[in-house]
Amino acid sequence: MNNDKFALPFYWNDYEDIAMSLYEKFGDDFTEAKIYRVRFTELLEWVLELPNFKGTREESSEGHLEQIQSAWVYEWRDNQ
Repeated sequence: MNNDKFALPFYWNDYEDIAMSLYEKFGDDFTEAKIYRVRFTELLEWVLELPNFKGTREESSEGHLEQIQSAWVYEWRDNQ
């Protein structure tokens, strides 16, 4: 989906889209425990680098990063 030039852009509130993209990028390299140990500074950079992500660093918040982290765990669980 992320490599599709017709894919819609997503922003900070699109937690599930971000989580799916992170799972596609990292797969099973990150287990639930590892996902919860990711520093928010790292997570912020990874999200900003995702294809089709159009949010900005200034629009991010700790709340967004917490929601993304939780959604990523649920995405990982769904694929196990």
